[in-house]
Amino acid sequence: MSQTSVRERRVSDVEGISELNAGFVKLRSEVAKVIVGQDEIVKQIFVTVLSRGHCLLIGVPGLAKTLLVKTLADALNLKFSRIQFTPDLMPSDITGTEILEDNVTTGERGFRFVKGPLFGNIILADEINRTPPKTQSALLEAMQENRVTAAGQTFHLEQPFFVLATQNPIEQEGTYPLPEAQLDRFMFNLWLDYPSFEEEVKIVQSTTGDYAPEVKKVVEGADILYFQGLVRRVPVSDSVIKFAVDLANRTRPRNSAAPDYVRQFVNYGAGPRASQYLILGSKAIAAMDNRLSPDIEDVKKAALPVLRHRIITNFNAEAENLSTTDLIRRLLER
Repeated sequence: MSQTSVRERRVSDVEGISELNAGFVKLRSEVAKVIVGQDEIVKQIFVTVLSRGHCLLIGVPGLAKTLLVKTLADALNLKFSRIQFTPDLMPSDITGTEILEDNVTTGERGFRFVKGPLFGNIILADEINRTPPKTQSALLEAMQENRVTAAGQTFHLEQPFFVLATQNPIEQEGTYPLPEAQLDRFMFNLWLDYPSFEEEVKIVQSTTGDYAPEVKKVVEGADILYFQGLVRRVPVSDSVIKFAVDLANRTRPRNSAAPDYVRQFVNYGAGPRASQYLILGSKAIAAMDNRLSPDIEDVKKAALPVLRHRIITNFNAEAENLSTTDLIRRLLER
């Protein structure tokens, strides 16, 4: 983007959509210098950023989850904080703590609050399920309220602010599974898969030499804030909204619109927040594609990452080896 932010140039919303599209193209190009493949994951992460949401990344070790988030932060020119979650991590370790210090001028002693790593723009919560619920709840307040309460004071977090959390799906021993209430705070649940053979060849070629690509800063924080507001102003038809709400309703086994297989295999379906995120996600997807309004296909693109962690299946589904992904795809086929 230019040195003058989009917000300062006071462009129209139509021009703003074009600027957003151009910014995303540049962003994807910069990330591709470091990350081979994962184009769809990069796009979906940017969707959550534009929607003011948070994202949960799930994948086995070695798929460059941390590197992806760090590279994205570099290209967005935002303050990046990485928190390695461990069983002994305390809330004050992420929010900050008070320290006792001497005033050189007056000779008096007093407390001063030192801000923790949560005071950033992009927060990488690495292996979030390895920390106790008390620390998870401190992160939850920041995600939901955009503020931190510490030492009897409330501190508002600098905007833009979003959390990208990672989980390892293999090792579950010694972990603290995220409660459904906290999972629901994440807009998207993204699964990273192994790269293809050709992509892995490129990864090995690019990471075993002495070449270190330089990631340019292509989008400023002020631009992100403008784009977030722009996505909120994108118009959407009633038919698209009704489709999103109907899709969320069909995941609820006690709803009259739910198909028989949902009643048979699902204990709890997605709540109203899923409908909101389906529409916000579809708006962001349309804007990133340089379109002025989303359609039903955009809602379908957002459906899997929005609904995957909001549907709780029962023992019948486990016996039939049915996952939430299978059920969502069956719903979308209808």
